[in-house]
Amino acid sequence: MKLTEAKSEFIQSWGVLGSQWGINRTMAQLHAVLLVANEAMSTDELMEELQVSRGNVNMNIRELMDWGLVTKHIVPGERKEFFSADKDIWRVATKIMYQRKKRELDPMVEVLNRLSEVEGDKRDKDVKAFTDTVNDIRKFAGHAEKTLTVVIKAEENWFWGSFMKMFK
Repeated sequence: MKLTEAKSEFIQSWGVLGSQWGINRTMAQLHAVLLVANEAMSTDELMEELQVSRGNVNMNIRELMDWGLVTKHIVPGERKEFFSADKDIWRVATKIMYQRKKRELDPMVEVLNRLSEVEGDKRDKDVKAFTDTVNDIRKFAGHAEKTLTVVIKAEENWFWGSFMKMFK
């Protein structure tokens, strides 16, 4: 397989993966282009690579920067802005986990905490069924939150060392 074909397949696959995670496909594809690029790229180069509009590139690059996955570079003598992606896959994965936790899990935990304080007779079977279910989900979400927090804060060597010990 030629390099251009391999890059194209990677970019398309990363876009599909990103959309399955709830990230828009163009955002994931831009990230993929920058991941495999050997140097920072301009907005014009990104537009040409993906055949998308300037506005689409700008909006999604800003979002990738907000996630901490892309950095803007100023090149002396150039009026254009250039962008590059963090290529350390451990940092990429932890930043994505952090953003997903912040955007998905944290709001759900907040709602579950509010809902667990429902008023009513705890002996009423409808109240009991509701509170038991909410509390079970809340407990599970709490464990998920703690696990994600540990993974997000873990150092790469600690994680891989612990992971490998599981298979010895």
